[in-house]
This record gives sequence, structure tokens and C-alpha cells, in this order.
Amino acid sequence: RRVLKRAVEHAATMGYTFQVNPECEFFLFHTDENGMPTTLTHEKAGYLDTSPIDLGENTRRDIILTLEEMGYEIDSSHHEIASAQHEIDFTFEDALAAADNIVTFRMTCKTIASRHGLHATFMPKPMNDSDGCGMHLKMTLMDLEGNNILSDPADSYGLSELGYHFMAGIMAHVRGLTAVTNPLVNSYKRIVPGNEAPAYIVWSSGNRSPLISVPRTSAK
Repeated sequence: RRVLKRAVEHAATMGYTFQVNPECEFFLFHTDENGMPTTLTHEKAGYLDTSPIDLGENTRRDIILTLEEMGYEIDSSHHEIASAQHEIDFTFEDALAAADNIVTFRMTCKTIASRHGLHATFMPKPMNDSDGCGMHLKMTLMDLEGNNILSDPADSYGLSELGYHFMAGIMAHVRGLTAVTNPLVNSYKRIVPGNEAPAYIVWSSGNRSPLISVPRTSAK
């Protein structure tokens, strides 16, 4: 946390504020008769399915309502691709606040799930025959007036020169970053080609699977 705080302070002296919008994926599994976690689920919902197919919808709603009472701003939530897999997305916030929120979110998610008799896990790959969980980060770099300085509408990909340097920095340091963002042996069971996880150091303007994806959006 201190390393991030120092980096944010250094960016501010350069006239930058770094904001992120975390997209947190997790599974809701049953517990056994002793209350211990399993990888079992009765539901067979898929991407963006709703009730009655999505049997975890009430749990997810209670998690969101609790987070909102705690001051979180939730951007969206939905059922993910795999059975029992869910996603809750926050709004854009300064990097340090977002990092703190993620830590609190994990504990809140597990606590509310247990009240419903379920176990919430953020394990990257809890089952071999199912999709894994990641945490995508939408990122933007702003100046002190709130302008997105990664954007240049005149560029064919909508990126400013600084935007290209920003991406290049991530790609240059991603091997080191991976040791922090993927600290478990289980993490690397998810990062394999064809699994919608970034197995290669590449970027794209149209495909969401690479390490970095540049959205086709307005300057804001």
C-alpha cells in the first residue's frame, strides 16, 4: 500500500491522477454439512443470465446493498460465463481508494455469502473444467483538471502519444507485475491460451482477451 501511495504522490507532482474501475469476479459455492467450502453448485446459469436461472442473484444483491451502505458506488453486476460465477464492478476511483475498496470488498463478499449458506471464493481456477476468475482493471490517466490524457481522437486507435507510452510501460514491466498479481500456482492454471486470460504480452483495439485492450470509446 505504501508503494502505491508513493507512486500516486509522485504522479501528482507530474500533473497526473490515475483512476481505475475494478471488475471483480468470484464464485459462490455450496458448503458441506460441516460448513466447509466445496466446489459444488446447483445452478447452471451463464453470461448475463437472471433469476430464476441465476440462483446466486439474491446473494449478489445483498452484497451490493451492503457495499452501498458502506459508501461504495457500484457500476454494474451480473452473472459470469461459468455456473456459480459472478461479477461486481465498481465505478472509477483514484488508485489508492480502489485498492482499499477491493480488500474490503473481498471480506464483505465472503461474509454476506456465508449468511446465505454459501462460500465466496476469488480463486483463479477452482475447477479444471470451468472458467476461472480474474480482476480486469479499466484504467485511465487524467490531468489535474480531469481530462483523459490517454486519449487523442485524431489517432487511428484513439490513443495519445502518452497513451502509447503508458501501454508500453505496462508491457515492459508485466513480468514483474505478474509475480504480484498472480501469486499462486493456481493462478497459472488460468493463464493458458484460449481461456480468455492474457497469456501473451500483446495489446488490441478490438479483442478483449489480450493483456491490454483499448476500447473504442469517446475521449471521456
